[in-house]
Amino acid sequence: MTSAQDGAERVLLAVRLIPAGQVASYGAIAAITGTSPRQVGRILRERGGAVPWWRVTSRDGGLPGPLLAEARTHWDAEGMRLTPDGGRCRMALCGTDLDALDAAFRSEVHGAHRQSEAGPDLPH
Repeated sequence: MTSAQDGAERVLLAVRLIPAGQVASYGAIAAITGTSPRQVGRILRERGGAVPWWRVTSRDGGLPGPLLAEARTHWDAEGMRLTPDGGRCRMALCGTDLDALDAAFRSEVHGAHRQSEAGPDLPH
């Protein structure tokens, strides 16, 4: 796996770990995964269809216009609190606990690393 593939997998894992009804910013995901906010956006644009991409927003809770209508459907379904104009998540109410997200991410990465070092389970 290349470092770019590994970085993408790390971003996708972190996004999968954001609880329903909560959001994290591109910058927060970047800090947790060791990438940049722009890389997070690019990875989600290219490979985010299998993860809850609508849970990653700008630091003010918004998303680019082309994504907003679809994101709103998900935000409404998850009960996210939005700004009065409906264009952004209210980060103070919907922002995920970043320490808990970071801990969950590290636990998943550490567990996957230990499993790969152990090798395949062999029949007894």
